[in-house]
Amino acid sequence: MNKEHEEVQSESDIIRGDVLELIFCHVPLIHLVPVCHLSKSWNRALFSSLRHFNKPKPWLIVHSQTSRPPYTTAAYSVAYDPRSNLWLRINHHPPVEYVSDLRSSNSMLLYMLSISKFSFSFDPLRLTWHQADPPLVWRTDPVVAMLDRRHIVVAGGACDFEDDPLSVEIYDLETRKWDNCESMPAIFEHSAASMWLSIAANTKTLYAMEQASGITCSFDPISRIWLGPFDLRHDPNIYFSVIGISGDNLIMLGLLGNSENVKDIKIWELKGESLELFKEIGAMPKELVEKLKGEHASLSSIKISLTGDVLYIYNPEEPEELVVCEIDGRRRVSRWGSLKNATVNDGGRVTERAVLTCADVSLGDLRKAMKSGKGSFSTVNNGILQ
Repeated sequence: MNKEHEEVQSESDIIRGDVLELIFCHVPLIHLVPVCHLSKSWNRALFSSLRHFNKPKPWLIVHSQTSRPPYTTAAYSVAYDPRSNLWLRINHHPPVEYVSDLRSSNSMLLYMLSISKFSFSFDPLRLTWHQADPPLVWRTDPVVAMLDRRHIVVAGGACDFEDDPLSVEIYDLETRKWDNCESMPAIFEHSAASMWLSIAANTKTLYAMEQASGITCSFDPISRIWLGPFDLRHDPNIYFSVIGISGDNLIMLGLLGNSENVKDIKIWELKGESLELFKEIGAMPKELVEKLKGEHASLSSIKISLTGDVLYIYNPEEPEELVVCEIDGRRRVSRWGSLKNATVNDGGRVTERAVLTCADVSLGDLRKAMKSGKGSFSTVNNGILQ
């Protein structure tokens, strides 16, 4: 009798776990945080659901700062969670201290740089800020990237009165010191600023590419020397391009044709010692190209924010519409979609400049933010992926 009861109980637990996993698929990630503390069986069902069914995907996070005096940084940011298909408001406690213009040269690092302070954040939700002395060379528009969660490279963007506009420095988070490195290649003499360069970084290499020409160089943080230049414009029809890291691979997005007549927007994966091996992994559907243009007939540039295998693509002049694409395990674009930018639709934010980052956000990150009191969350608006 007891054995029969145990078998029935065991079968009941399995069914209950299956049902819970399906239920959790439809619950927004921020509302799943309390489930972790209910029971071991619920906790197992939760993480099984996240692992096998509706997996978390990288969040797009929009950080805002007023574009008029006193240039304060918003006390909250707005994030899109693609797993839950929701726009969320992330309240910062306390609000981020203003240092200078809010910037991000790539998706991982958010920073502010002034003549007296270097302030930066790299945790997924950008709730923890670190303060450091500024670089030894005064810069106004450098490229800045974190390579291995210990070293931050700051390159170019030096003021006119500095001796070397191509100077490069590395900040060590453990020693809290700046070191000089080999300067950027001379080919970047007239473009060594984040306005003109697209950068991508993994734990081993920093890549810098001229958006207008496709000329690219790479920086090795161990030897601290530059390699290249490499010409990534394998197709003469490319008139503008940006780069990023998807997984462990360098990818390039290129606009083909000209700004008045965009024929295609394509994505390539780049490999080889000189990045000479090109593999096309996707082409944006024509209707999404038109959405990127917005009300304008032309498209002179794009920006991207990406983490892992999810890319958010937008037109900096018409940011109302975002294009989303996902890359599958076969290294092909498996899904294209569009997303309304919830921050642009809010008329109260027209006087603010926005900086976009992208990050993997886990239940642990949300739980840590709530427990520490540094962040709280609320739903802003449904984001509809079409």
